[in-house]
Amino acid sequence: MGFPAVALIGGGQLARMLQQAAIPLGVRLQLLADRSDDSAAQVIRDVRVGDYRDLATLRAVVAGCAVVTFDHEHVPTEHLRALAETGVAVRPGPDALLHAQDKLVMRERLTRAGIPVPRWRRVGSAAELAGFAAELGGWPVVLKTARGGYDGKGVWLVESAAGAEPVLAAATERGLAVLAEERVDFARELAVVLARSPYGQVAVYPVVETVQHGGICREVLAPAPGLRAEVALEAVRTAMAIAAELDCTGVLAVEMFEAPRGVLVNELAMRPHNSAHWTIDGAVTSQFEQHLRAVLDLPLGAPVARAPASVMVNVLGGDDPDVYRRYLHCMARDPALRIHMYGKQVRPGRKIGHVTVSGSRYDDLRDRAWHAADYLSGAIDG
Repeated sequence: MGFPAVALIGGGQLARMLQQAAIPLGVRLQLLADRSDDSAAQVIRDVRVGDYRDLATLRAVVAGCAVVTFDHEHVPTEHLRALAETGVAVRPGPDALLHAQDKLVMRERLTRAGIPVPRWRRVGSAAELAGFAAELGGWPVVLKTARGGYDGKGVWLVESAAGAEPVLAAATERGLAVLAEERVDFARELAVVLARSPYGQVAVYPVVETVQHGGICREVLAPAPGLRAEVALEAVRTAMAIAAELDCTGVLAVEMFEAPRGVLVNELAMRPHNSAHWTIDGAVTSQFEQHLRAVLDLPLGAPVARAPASVMVNVLGGDDPDVYRRYLHCMARDPALRIHMYGKQVRPGRKIGHVTVSGSRYDDLRDRAWHAADYLSGAIDG
């Protein structure tokens, strides 16, 4: 029928949900997964198991596809450039994606562009860190590895130079660069998710509030309750400026702090993002459909919310592997609840799904979403 195929690198839950969006679009996905039982490999027909760090494997996966995109940012930049040099449409492009792979590169670029970020410094020793802390007016200071951190990994809050020495030594041993940042006194964390096409069309979802527990996003409130219009506008303008500055294609998620001196950019992701999972059920066009539209340069869909409010809560694995029994209870107890499971083996603390509920009152929505997430995880039993 002439409909395009998309090569998709990475077999996690984001790729799984991209398959759900690809079906009504008539788009076929060719997946490169680490394992045959990866979350996305369970639901996508065309699967190749292999190493995304191997260029020959990447070339085989993208053969015959209109574009290649990703459910993670870890593909080596030099491999992506090699694909692009042979005419493969890599979206987001290697030069853009680098800013989601390397926090130092991202901080340097955004600072040069005048985009607000926390005060930061590259550090290689306890003495350099102590000097930076003195400039800030004292401890504590946040340390981050430039590459490889997610869900709170690769991030430390240190109270002294001595306390930072083991972190710096371990990073040096692994060949990882480290940056230090001020600890921001913020009111809450926000996220802006948008999609941008090669043509330059942009669609922006409502600004959301994200709630972190132990470095993991547990809850998303869409739109962010009580957010002043001028702050929402500042957040959207900042995200759009980043998308244009970096020439992003596809979904871009910008995580921010709502701080006394304005919004400050914390992290970037150039793929569908946890902070917009609510859009599957709560928006006219889900972020997953939007990402496929954007990378294929199709007209973007409406990013409009279907209800005044939506709440999404991540489901973490617990000690009880019998999630299905709990799943049935939640469906019967609250038929309006939307439950998404990722086909993952249950392990304590692992993201195995999420729940979304939409309506008009945040207190009611939060109670329902958290009850379901806690019941599914085994944290409660009634």
